[in-house]
Amino acid sequence: MRLRPVQAALCLILTSGLALAQAPAEKPKPGPEHKRLGYFVGKWSTDGETKPNPFMPGGKMATKDTCEWFEGGFAVLCRSEGKGPMGPTKSIGIMGYSAEEKAYTYYGLDNGPMAMVTVPRGTVQDGTWVYNDEAKMGGKTVKSRYSIKETSPTSYTFKWETQGDDGTWQTVMEGKSTKTA
Repeated sequence: MRLRPVQAALCLILTSGLALAQAPAEKPKPGPEHKRLGYFVGKWSTDGETKPNPFMPGGKMATKDTCEWFEGGFAVLCRSEGKGPMGPTKSIGIMGYSAEEKAYTYYGLDNGPMAMVTVPRGTVQDGTWVYNDEAKMGGKTVKSRYSIKETSPTSYTFKWETQGDDGTWQTVMEGKSTKTA
């Protein structure tokens, strides 16, 4: 059946009216997983110790970290300054949640001599966050695990481990962060 120009115009007007009557698509809102990242928002003081390892010497480390919501509420942006066994440190980190992967994400970059960039994926259960990563360090692929244990609403402990060639995990760094504001 062939529509005449008047019928075609009438169909166009009716379907346009129906399309306009439908509610416009709403802007996406952060889900509970995104909101869970709010634990890290604030100013933190971190003290820890780096264990001697193939990538850096051992010694004390201390940082001041400021974490805030990134516009939109889907991610938290953290800036850190401090001092470690290799001297002054600066880093940035972006914490998010990938609904597609059903995993927390962390994108980090520091000013160290290796300019290490990591993009681990993680989970949180009962106040323990565990991120796993595989990255190049010193020309070698290294598997690492970063664990954060919420000890209160204003403090957490952390441990960074790398997996050796024999499959065992060795602690590279551990310490405690306390919320100051």
